[in-house]
Amino acid sequence: MGRFASTASLYEHLRPPYPSEFFRSVAQKLGLSKRCGLIDLGTGPGLLALGFAPYVGRIVGVDPEPAMLEAARRAAANAGHALTLIEGKAETLPADIGTFDIVTIGRALHWMDRDQTLALLDRLVARDGAIAICASFSATDGRNPWLDGYNEVRRRWSPAQLWEEAGRGTRTHRDLPAFFRGSAFQPAELLSVETSHAVSVQDLTRRTLTYSSSSPDALGENVEAMLHEVEERLVSFSRDGMIAETIISTAQIVKR
Repeated sequence: MGRFASTASLYEHLRPPYPSEFFRSVAQKLGLSKRCGLIDLGTGPGLLALGFAPYVGRIVGVDPEPAMLEAARRAAANAGHALTLIEGKAETLPADIGTFDIVTIGRALHWMDRDQTLALLDRLVARDGAIAICASFSATDGRNPWLDGYNEVRRRWSPAQLWEEAGRGTRTHRDLPAFFRGSAFQPAELLSVETSHAVSVQDLTRRTLTYSSSSPDALGENVEAMLHEVEERLVSFSRDGMIAETIISTAQIVKR
């Protein structure tokens, strides 16, 4: 069982969503069309792959976690999109998989071997293609006043090693020039879309379980205790059981 197996049933519904404006903005910037092929590395439940589906033709998702792929398969069927799914690590993709006009990666780079991934991207990305490193997260500039306390509770209940791994993932995502340094690629442009929505206290509380550092597998018998403390922190910020959240969705475009 992989690190995200116990989060699969929650991930697609509770993580900060990518809005439709985000996919439209990226598709327009890259000139995507039905002639284009897309491969999503570390696809999870297919959030990026299916979000871009209306703008491309061939779509492939890759993930090592069977439970995530099953969630992606259900989501694709419900949305009526053809999605080819491959179980395994991106670094082990067969050489004959071909090239793609766009390679998308969510918060997954820190799980991948850098050298192998750079070599993989060199053969996956079509000559005039692009990589889009994507993320969607709660704004950290004070517009989500509940966020600091929320993360403080998560950190306290998370095993120290897993919390450090989560921090390493954030640092990798923020320092993409270092990741691509010395390769054929370099970051070209950052696209950012801001949206706001209302999320229930219950759903925001349960979102903690979608992160590897505070997943049911990581917390074990402490799940309910952590959820209770998170909910107590959130209630004072809620109105009629709902909390306002500002979300920032980004795509770092990387090209040759």
